[in-house]
Amino acid sequence: MQVELVDILRCPATGQRLVLDGAQYIDGRVRSGFLVTERRDHRYPIENFIPRFVSRSNYAENFGMQWNTFRKTQLDSHSGHLISSSRFWKATGWRPEEIAGQWLLDAGCGAGRFAEVALNSGAKVLALDYSSAVDACYASLKHHPNLYVVQGDIYALPFARETFAFIYSLGVLQHTPDVARAFASLPPMVAEGGGLCVDYYEKSLKSNLLPKYWLRPLTRRMAKPELFALLKRLVPAMLTMSQALGSIPLAGRLLKRLVPVANYHGILPLNEGQHREWALLDTFDWLSPRYDQPQTVATARLWFEQAGFQDIELLRAGHLVARGRKPANAVSSF
Repeated sequence: MQVELVDILRCPATGQRLVLDGAQYIDGRVRSGFLVTERRDHRYPIENFIPRFVSRSNYAENFGMQWNTFRKTQLDSHSGHLISSSRFWKATGWRPEEIAGQWLLDAGCGAGRFAEVALNSGAKVLALDYSSAVDACYASLKHHPNLYVVQGDIYALPFARETFAFIYSLGVLQHTPDVARAFASLPPMVAEGGGLCVDYYEKSLKSNLLPKYWLRPLTRRMAKPELFALLKRLVPAMLTMSQALGSIPLAGRLLKRLVPVANYHGILPLNEGQHREWALLDTFDWLSPRYDQPQTVATARLWFEQAGFQDIELLRAGHLVARGRKPANAVSSF
């Protein structure tokens, strides 16, 4: 942890400022120690260079397993393609020169696929995750001097209000227990004039018919290592089946959706090994989360309006994207 991070950290329980206690340093960074409130009534550990404001075991532990297993899979620097970059810029609508030198909050960073994009544009990125995915993110991106990693709870963000010029949360909020409350935690952290971008699985009749929702009542209750081992055996065959169905004239595009596997052939520019790896990763991502709560266009817009945001836009960029700007002296009804 960089020492300057302390300036923007706050106790998630009381809002008090935090001070370092018992810090152990390596190469100028805090490897271990504690963050303690000024009144000494709350204490949070720093472990392996990362401040920890939550327990190691929580509802998002499947994501910790997922991203530590596939630590580099979706990083553009590893795949050799601009897949994450394309999604990031299309979803946010921001420009590289606009975010350079600014504080960005990556709310639900996972292994850091979007954090890497923002870091490469010169932003100061605070990568937050509830799960041990923070360890994967730090391991892959620690060479970036502007990376700051925190393990924390979106419902109790450990930061000073209006710290971040830009906040994004991509592929995350639908996997929280209370999506409306998760979203509501973000606007207070956006600086005046700043930007906020989130996305969700879109709720529709079509999405309700996806095979993953037939299986999730069973798979989300399975032990995650057992589910992963099962999918590791089944995904190659399911991918082959999906490909075969997809080749059927006229009906193939619909038929291949009957197979519950993430098939990116013809969609992403991956080689065969990468296709299998991404298929296993995203199929596990579909079936393992405890929560999966798609949202409608109307709801996504309403939350931004209630937060007092302006220039609100709704679009589809992989998922249902909502974005907007926080005006000066915004009044929120949350």
